[in-house]
Amino acid sequence: MNLSEIILKRRSVRKFLDRPVEREKIEVCLEAARLAPSAENVQPWRFIVVDDPGVRQRLAEAAFSGIYKPSRFAARAPVVIVILARPDIVANKLGKAVQGTQYYLLDIGIAGEHLVLAATELGLGTCWIGWFSKRGVRKVFSIPPKYDVVAMIALGYPDPKHLGPKRKKTLSDIVRYNTFGWK
Repeated sequence: MNLSEIILKRRSVRKFLDRPVEREKIEVCLEAARLAPSAENVQPWRFIVVDDPGVRQRLAEAAFSGIYKPSRFAARAPVVIVILARPDIVANKLGKAVQGTQYYLLDIGIAGEHLVLAATELGLGTCWIGWFSKRGVRKVFSIPPKYDVVAMIALGYPDPKHLGPKRKKTLSDIVRYNTFGWK
């Protein structure tokens, strides 16, 4: 597949086949994330790969209970990747103070997107998860405060019976040239 085909094929997958994901494929995805650009080349990302069913169950109980229950589908994915960031003092504190932007979050977004596009190329499905208990994740893995728990990605072989159409706005809905132009 070329990049355009991969982008067209990529979906948020919430139903997975009960089939383990080969470590080699996981590592291809992680390698794609590792190669992502970052502000000042800080590379703030860290990844915890959860492919052990017992650990995944403990993570699900801690991260997807109470108000976070809508994200519980991720516990049925064969792999959950927890994405952490270790923000750099200069690139991120200065960037936030001057620009109002936490660059490490942009960096994590780029790395995560590299990961999900690589997964798509390998025939895997993914879903970004932002709705979960950060405190619960911290407890499960004893994550120190200098790391921010940013997101999780559910990863596995998609169940083809549950892949719906991709619904996106048109370019004319989201693009203006040389003017603002929206109401």
